[in-house]
Amino acid sequence: MRSGLLRRFWPFRARTSEEVPEVSRLIIGLGNPGPDYEDTRHNIGFEIAERVAEKAGLTAWTEAASALVAEGQWRGRPVAVAKPLTFMNRSGQAYRALLRRYTLAPDDVLVVYDDLSLPEGALRLRGQGSAGGHNGVQDIADRLNSTEFPRLRVGIGNSFPAGGQVRYVLEPFADDQRPIMDEAVEAAAEAALTFIRDDLTTAMNRHNRRG
Repeated sequence: MRSGLLRRFWPFRARTSEEVPEVSRLIIGLGNPGPDYEDTRHNIGFEIAERVAEKAGLTAWTEAASALVAEGQWRGRPVAVAKPLTFMNRSGQAYRALLRRYTLAPDDVLVVYDDLSLPEGALRLRGQGSAGGHNGVQDIADRLNSTEFPRLRVGIGNSFPAGGQVRYVLEPFADDQRPIMDEAVEAAAEAALTFIRDDLTTAMNRHNRRG
């Protein structure tokens, strides 16, 4: 990754009178806000963000930077977890606002999201790559003007008929998928915590797995 180039333009200073806590690592789970989208396949990023916060002992969620955020210390590191309040195809808006809030570079942020191209429960950590048709990731890349940012893709399968993609991602997991995805949420949360504690390379070596 050309982190030096990215860091020439980052971080931005947050323009707010609010006292913002120091944060050295940020996990952003992608999804759609609101009760209509809870527990849908497209919101697996939210589920993982919530599990990361729970495992790190970050119990209070507040609204800031176009997102719900949980902030605190985990194993001596100042960290934050976020769930954007923008809809999926505007995820880049929250991403940029969160980087400004915490004065972070893209290398310090892990984006977690669903992936139709991976089997159910598979995990793939990478430091760069295309959006692969995911509108939320594409919006982040467009607003960042780069595809070089850490991401964790979580497979949700693609067992839908031709033309059924939108309905599939906006539906809850089937009963036989849920145990697999519950295990994936736990594994993905551990991968995110490894990213926080160590780095992306360590997380990739330990947690990339097939479904």
